[in-house]
Amino acid sequence: MAVLSQSAPGSPGIIGFAEALRVSMARPHGGLSIVRARTAIAAFVMLMLAATAAQAAGDTAAGALPVPRFVSLKTDRVNVRGGPDKDHDVTFIYTRVGWPVEITAEFENWRRIRDSDGSEGWVYHSLLSGKRMAAVQLKAKTDLAAIHATPDAQSPVTAELQSGVLGSIKRCTGAWCRISGDGFDGWIEQNRLWGVYPDEKIE
Repeated sequence: MAVLSQSAPGSPGIIGFAEALRVSMARPHGGLSIVRARTAIAAFVMLMLAATAAQAAGDTAAGALPVPRFVSLKTDRVNVRGGPDKDHDVTFIYTRVGWPVEITAEFENWRRIRDSDGSEGWVYHSLLSGKRMAAVQLKAKTDLAAIHATPDAQSPVTAELQSGVLGSIKRCTGAWCRISGDGFDGWIEQNRLWGVYPDEKIE
């Protein structure tokens, strides 16, 4: 059975700002209405496709999705500011791509986010992804979370994860989540994860 860890267990990879400084033509009459109808249908389809792609990327207009909600960091360098514009100072920087954060407020193209430690700040929407990720969150850093073969505590344990291990959410039942990552793929109790709400179901 593997015991899996990642660098800086339990940390979303935050560095302070001071440290960061160092480092077609229409036919007449009846034909015109047909072309207009086809154009309208095509525009509607394109709009729906764009909305779907935007949601997957986490790049949506304010108010288009519920708040609060979980998303993840899209890049390995995300500046977090004290307010929703670039005139506000950078208060800290995330350096761990994929780390789950919770959107708690929206203002135009800016999102206020909170991490597993409770730290909050504003980031530009394009730095966030709609991909659902989760991090193991345990009471003590020495604790281990079991990964099971099925969503059943009596099923075989295939791996044990330390606090801070990051995984991609495949499915959640409301009590268990199937997650996968570097060297593991299986089921973990939902209440041991940061990045998914209690009782939330994900297909």
